[in-house]
Formats: sequence, C-alpha cells, structure tokens
Amino acid sequence: MNPRGIEVVAVGQSATYARTVTDDDIARYADLSGDDHPQHVDAAWARKTRFGGRIAHGALLVGYMSAASTRWVRRWLDGRTTQSTVSYGYDRIRFVKPVFPGDTIEVTHEVDTIDTSSGKFVAAVTARNQDGVVVAASRHVMAFV
Repeated sequence: MNPRGIEVVAVGQSATYARTVTDDDIARYADLSGDDHPQHVDAAWARKTRFGGRIAHGALLVGYMSAASTRWVRRWLDGRTTQSTVSYGYDRIRFVKPVFPGDTIEVTHEVDTIDTSSGKFVAAVTARNQDGVVVAASRHVMAFV
C-alpha cells in the first residue's frame, strides 16, 4: 500500500537549487514578465541608484525558490507516494539584498513544520549569494492533493 504523502514528509528534509544569474536571464525575465523597470534593464540609469548597477528581479528569485521546491519533491517524494503536492504560496517573502548579474545564488528549501491533519507542510526557503549572504527568504506552504 502506498503511504499518504504527508506520512513521508519529515522536518529537516531539504534540497537546493543553484544558478549564476546572467544578463540574459534578467533580459529574458523582463521580456517574459513585462517588468522592464530601468533598475533591471537600463545600465546607465541603474548606475545612478544606491545599488550602483542593474539588479535581478525579485520575482526571478521566487522562480529559483520554486526550482528548489521541485528538487525537494524529486528527492523526498518520488517513488515514496503517488500523491501530488501543490504550492499554497510563499509567505513573508523578503528580498533583503540586491542580486547582481554574475552572482551565484543557492536556494535551500527545508521542511520545518508539518500539519498531518490538513496534509500541509511548510518549508523555510533561503537564498544566499556566492559569499553566503542571505539575499532573499520566505516560507513556502505546500499541501498534498
């Protein structure tokens, strides 16, 4: 018999996703999302800001958070349950430091809360740059369907 999905989730289970942010990533995200704010796409304009240059979109980092979640599913659920998960959303998203083209971001998705009665669980999600500095964080609520 195949266990319910929530029965195979444990506090401390984690997965990571890493990617170096490129100029092309930022340009493609601006095109795809329609967010062509000059902070992201206009180097001359962005140089005059407190960041001193262009920065990646915060929502691009949320995409990396989602990628870490997918890696968590593959690592901890595949072959252990047939129930699927859905994202209930990312709570308390914070973009605490800028991310620049050339930064390597590593996102960790780690389960820290489980509610077996509702079939929901929560992961702490932390994005760090190549220097280990936290650049973004959130709480990811997931559920089994």
